[in-house]
Amino acid sequence: MAKENRNKNADRSAAEKIYINRELSWLEFNRRVLAEAADPTVPLLERLKFLMIYQSNLEEFFRVRIGILTHRALLTPDTPDPLTKMLPETQISEVLRIIREQQAMMESIWKSIRDELQASKIEVLDFRKISKVDELMSKKLFGDIRDMLFPKIIGMDQPLPFLWSGERHVIAFLGRGTDQRLCIIPLNRIPAYQTFEINGCQKIVLTDQLVRHFLPLLLKKENVAQSAIVDVTRNADVFMTRDEIQEDDDLRQKMSGMLSKRKREMPVRARIYGKLTDPAKALLIKKLHVTENRVFTQTVPFDLSFRSCIGGPAEFRYPERKPSRDIGLKKGEFFTYIDRRDLLMSFPFQSMMPFVDLIYEAADNPEVESIKITLYRMSGSSKIAAALAYAADRGKDVLCLLELRARFDEQNNIDYSEMLEDAGCRVIYGLPDHKVHSKLCVITRRQSNGQVSRITQIGTGNYNEVTGEQYTDLSLITAREEAGLEAESVFAALEQGELPPKTQHLWIAPLSFESRLLEMLDREIEKGENGHVAIKANAINNRQVMEKLIECSQAGVRVELFIRGICSLRPGVPGLTDNITVTSVVGRWLEHSRIYSFGDGEEQRLFIGSGDMLNRNLERRVEAFIEAVTPDIREQLNEILSALREDREKGWQMQADGTYFRDPEGAGTSSQEALYRYFSERRVSLSEPEEAEPPQAEEPQAEPPQTEPSQAETPRTEPAPARRIGFRNLFHKMFGSQKED
Repeated sequence: MAKENRNKNADRSAAEKIYINRELSWLEFNRRVLAEAADPTVPLLERLKFLMIYQSNLEEFFRVRIGILTHRALLTPDTPDPLTKMLPETQISEVLRIIREQQAMMESIWKSIRDELQASKIEVLDFRKISKVDELMSKKLFGDIRDMLFPKIIGMDQPLPFLWSGERHVIAFLGRGTDQRLCIIPLNRIPAYQTFEINGCQKIVLTDQLVRHFLPLLLKKENVAQSAIVDVTRNADVFMTRDEIQEDDDLRQKMSGMLSKRKREMPVRARIYGKLTDPAKALLIKKLHVTENRVFTQTVPFDLSFRSCIGGPAEFRYPERKPSRDIGLKKGEFFTYIDRRDLLMSFPFQSMMPFVDLIYEAADNPEVESIKITLYRMSGSSKIAAALAYAADRGKDVLCLLELRARFDEQNNIDYSEMLEDAGCRVIYGLPDHKVHSKLCVITRRQSNGQVSRITQIGTGNYNEVTGEQYTDLSLITAREEAGLEAESVFAALEQGELPPKTQHLWIAPLSFESRLLEMLDREIEKGENGHVAIKANAINNRQVMEKLIECSQAGVRVELFIRGICSLRPGVPGLTDNITVTSVVGRWLEHSRIYSFGDGEEQRLFIGSGDMLNRNLERRVEAFIEAVTPDIREQLNEILSALREDREKGWQMQADGTYFRDPEGAGTSSQEALYRYFSERRVSLSEPEEAEPPQAEEPQAEPPQTEPSQAETPRTEPAPARRIGFRNLFHKMFGSQKED
């Protein structure tokens, strides 16, 4: 028994030495977001935006990650985290401690931003010290919303009315002594803020604070003893069973039911704005059914969306950086260009509209038979969805795989599944045990000579025009036949409700991603000190991959990890990770692209795709990667890696203890600014000279696809017309009176 305990302690010690808990690593990422809000070199309104992002990130973290840990603490309390051996309750306690520590930083940043705004004649009203003029103007604004307020008064022994997750409520304690009652005023249907101007000064009035201040006018017959603004964060870790997911006919309805259930899940956090006495706070906590350690009292407003109404001078914002329209291909030129050479698009430096134009070109091309695409997250008014609907209206066989389980986008995807079906598209969903997270599209043509050819697109980010201007992502489009055949095999499997087969040329998770990644790392290990690995991803916590990276380091391989968020591997640990560096870039745009580079020079292998090195990406998701083989695209990807390597303005270096350091005096250009200039100066047109034949990549040692699509003529599936309402009706339904660009 003593020996067993010694072994457990040794395992725990080794884990603490080399691995970092996933949740704690994520909190370090959110701390870096908060640091941007504190950075005086960042424009003032952009600092306010980073503060908004910090709070939004934290809310989702509570809803998802703390929700999961809460379930684990209840169901499997003695099962530790496999990496760091921390028990669920220990993880929760440590997370809450760090968040409270970060809260002090958040409060200080908010005060600084508020003071700077006020110095520029933009004042967020503080009702604790309000002038008579502001009081009169605020009273008028209160009168405008008074009829929209519906107080609910209950006795102290009655249960609290249900508080919806993420919605603000004003709660007041009424009366004195034994005759006390509670009043709850929901604010979910009221705008978060109002504004007015006096003597050239913009005044911003936060609605929740306005209502709280004027409670005596609303509750004239009541004695308001004390009050506060409260919101509750509820657990979003709600899931469906495998059997429920397999019942395809009713999947949309079941997803809607799951979303309704999520809204009523148990609270995992409560926030209070305003000072309450200890007994009042204790009573409120009891009625909210949340433990005291999950209640946070703060002076930062819960909703900072008033940022959008602030004007101010140009220096309050980042300089304008519109996506470049440097891909000068016109409709009718895309197929000709892509038949000759691969095309890479880099967002947000370049516009996503050329991909939309490609879909329209496919829709109008008589040789095109089908368009197949995986859709994970789309914008509210998706131009890509409109283009797919148009293609179906033009008689193309359009297959859309919509992943209904894209967290917090479920309802949006349910709506789009109905719209696309109405337009004549065939719609299928994800697999029971695997989310389809790939960004994959294949266009199939039957040319005049009878030959079947395909254009394949694989990206690192969603088909979403909004995030295409906010996230750094990559999209590679190719006419390489081997890529098209394997992409077809992926869709053939997904249509049958099966996992995609093992592939040779594409990396398709879960069967052909982890194994190929480990093969590439082994290849570098064989080179020893001449080996080089550079990986840009969002997160890493997969133990097998991390162990292989440790082997790389011990063999002398130079390993550069550019990991924006979660990184569970400590660099610079003597004897283990001496040759590994970890860099995190947090800047104007969210770093989201994934690049995997192995080796240097002519032997270098470069891949892009949709997956990180998290357990879920390698084991429980369908992901797609493609190799960059042409010199032009390889050059562009290496330019991205070089820019990240040289970033001293927005690049944070991870230390051996898991903390991050950024030299405030560091000299070097922001990688994002450097890449904006680089891609803005590039030009793509049909008149470009032909590229030299790309070097032949090594033939990977992998099993061939299990379901190779036939190259013989196959009957075309016509879209079912039963619910078809046509492209024009769908376009009007999605866009209303908006005009196309």
